[in-house]
Amino acid sequence: NFSRVTEFILLGLSDRRELQVLLFTFFLLAYVMVLLGNFLIILAVRTDPRLSSPMYLLLCNLSFLDICCTSVISPRMLLDLLRQRKRILFADCIAQMFFLHLAGASEMFLLTAMAYDRYAAICQPLHYTTIMSRKVCWALVSACWAGGFLHSLTHVLLTVQLPFCGPSTIDNYFCDVPLVVRLACADLSVTQWLMAANGGLISLLCFLVLLTSYIFILLTVRGRFAEGYWKLLSTCGSHMAVVTLFFGPCILIYLRPFSAFPSNRHICMTYTVFSPMMNPLIYTLRNKEVKASMWKLWKRL
Repeated sequence: NFSRVTEFILLGLSDRRELQVLLFTFFLLAYVMVLLGNFLIILAVRTDPRLSSPMYLLLCNLSFLDICCTSVISPRMLLDLLRQRKRILFADCIAQMFFLHLAGASEMFLLTAMAYDRYAAICQPLHYTTIMSRKVCWALVSACWAGGFLHSLTHVLLTVQLPFCGPSTIDNYFCDVPLVVRLACADLSVTQWLMAANGGLISLLCFLVLLTSYIFILLTVRGRFAEGYWKLLSTCGSHMAVVTLFFGPCILIYLRPFSAFPSNRHICMTYTVFSPMMNPLIYTLRNKEVKASMWKLWKRL
């Protein structure tokens, strides 16, 4: 495009040196936990023949997407915490936006597919092998990645055609779409509504589908298997907590116009750092098969 801006300045998480060291230590430990936890899940699923059902295939893909999502943000954030001036080239900023939204949107669609898988397994157990065959499972995974790619490509195409002539300061620790688009020297009335529909509306719809599926599951189990209702309620509650941690900030950030948009650095931490760290805990600690497989793998390693 015809922008005069060739780089952006990221304000980061803090400008206090002592706080930056503390934040570096905390987020480095969080990043290591995300990598170790999700890599262990992937290895456990790939090496144990008993974990070959569609549920574990979807879980394996979720772990891979968590690694991708946090790896787009965390390494650069950690480096920026160690340096005074935090610059990012225009092309690098666009690339960061693309890969973050590719991984994030694909994860949204995958969580929705996992909810459908749980609904089929619990509410339609006799037809589960037909409804969720391996072929159907791979088709769902491919559709999730394709949907994430189209979503991310739309955001990037809407952004790169905007002219940027200054200022070039982003009040965040990464290139977030609303804050970058706000810096454009153009009328954003149409662009921001298109982005809100492409980002916030998709997040809201996926979250509502997830919520509806859990309600159907709980109603079905309460009517048929009263003795396992409270255990399932506890499991669904923990799943919904981590899902809300991921979807809530996305809906809050992207489902409103970008004009007069405040800094959202603290809200962004929930889906860029904390949610990828919580997923391995929530989706494995309540699963006996995965825990047993990971324990065997750990002893073998």
